Amino acid sequence: MGYQLSAVVADAELLREQTADLDHAVLGELRQDFGLLPVTPQLVEELTSTPPDFSMAERSPEEPFHLVLSAALTDVLARWSRSGPVAYLEAEFFGGAGYQSALVWLGGGVSWGPGFDRLFEGPRAQWPVNAALTRLGAESGAWIDLFAELGLHVERSTEGWLTHGRRRLSADYWDELAEEWENRQSAGGQQPERPSPVGDWGIP
Repeated sequence: MGYQLSAVVADAELLREQTADLDHAVLGELRQDFGLLPVTPQLVEELTSTPPDFSMAERSPEEPFHLVLSAALTDVLARWSRSGPVAYLEAEFFGGAGYQSALVWLGGGVSWGPGFDRLFEGPRAQWPVNAALTRLGAESGAWIDLFAELGLHVERSTEGWLTHGRRRLSADYWDELAEEWENRQSAGGQQPERPSPVGDWGIP
């Protein structure tokens, strides 16, 4: 299965305040009080008054993002970062191959990045998404890395995060379904089909 993400991640309250008046902003809930804002063409146009552009080049350190981060869009994210760190994250995987890219703003300017990786030969903490989440203030815990710690694996696509946000699901949604299934099974009640958590999120 594949994995695809184009999103802004920051403190959930910061994102709520900055997007309160937007028609195309849908916030997904992450752990540790972070929020995820799926970046769609409609949202980009609402933020910048211009349709988005996409790079057709192969992803590389010189072209780390599929979405072209226009001056108008980066100005918006830089402005938001005056209230706290803001990250733009991209990832795309299929069959274990793909890339991660990330960029972080703080205090009105870029504070880190862009980071890009498609080989993933270094420590997980240095992978672009994990490195960006560190700079947002995310803290390590029981999960394998910050990507999983915050719950970025619970949906496999930007579209999935739109649904997640509209349904106001938690980052622990799949765990809660699995626990409910286990409880019903142990109680000897009706046994629904076991939910399929997305623990293997397509990253090496």
